[in-house]
Amino acid sequence: MLFSKRKGLSAVRDSVQKEGMDDVLRHGLWNALHICIWEKIEYSHYSETFKSSNVYSLFRHYWHNLFKWPLDNLPAYLDEAHRRVREYFFKCEWYEVYDFIEFTAQNCPKNLAKDFVEFCNHILEKELSAYRFVGSQLTDITSTEELKSIESALDATTKYSGARKHLHTALTHLSDRKSPDFRNSVKESISAVESICVAVSGDSKATLGAALNSIERKKQLHPAFKKALSSLYGYTSDSDGIQHALLEESAISYSDAKFMLVACSAFVNYILGKLGEKS
Repeated sequence: MLFSKRKGLSAVRDSVQKEGMDDVLRHGLWNALHICIWEKIEYSHYSETFKSSNVYSLFRHYWHNLFKWPLDNLPAYLDEAHRRVREYFFKCEWYEVYDFIEFTAQNCPKNLAKDFVEFCNHILEKELSAYRFVGSQLTDITSTEELKSIESALDATTKYSGARKHLHTALTHLSDRKSPDFRNSVKESISAVESICVAVSGDSKATLGAALNSIERKKQLHPAFKKALSSLYGYTSDSDGIQHALLEESAISYSDAKFMLVACSAFVNYILGKLGEKS
């Protein structure tokens, strides 16, 4: 904190930016783009044209999939394309800035994505944004512990594509800023746990209960954990028919869906942690 803020001579932001974005936050996110993407532009050994650069594909994605502009309108020179993007960034709505940085994280050169996401999260935290990146997706889970639990589960399930897909889909449903689907987020969260348990048990046809019994025998699964997981599974089977679609309408809230995603991520981490322990 700078001198003037420590001494109370200038205002310190004390409210979370959830449905808006001040200039400081917008500028910080642009600086993340500048430092992690624009300053990392490279060209092939044979040419230094826009088309030979490592960001040409990203700009084509901007034009075709994000802006929905005609591709024959994409400038032939990088400087002009960059100018068009910068003009858009500083004129668009606050939620479109988030769309832009999320889209960039998902479509920029893979070797640049990690640093870009980390830099953005630093800015988002520093300027009290209500959103953070989890992987390459923005979500309004702001607790550091919650973020770490979900990120760890996504990283740990690289070899378990089924569970990883369920977790990613649960996060997508939860973090959709236009039309969140809390009901299906809960369903996907518990499905991730079910998937990882079945995979670890070695029996692809096992029910969750049978898979837990198998893991319990092999890895001394704590009875309290088994009971808690069974209770959560029962909740998703009964509450508004989440698991079995018994009802068309659902009263599942954001808090319910967030809890389930964080809890199920923690359960996935626990199961894979037990798998890594020596018997």
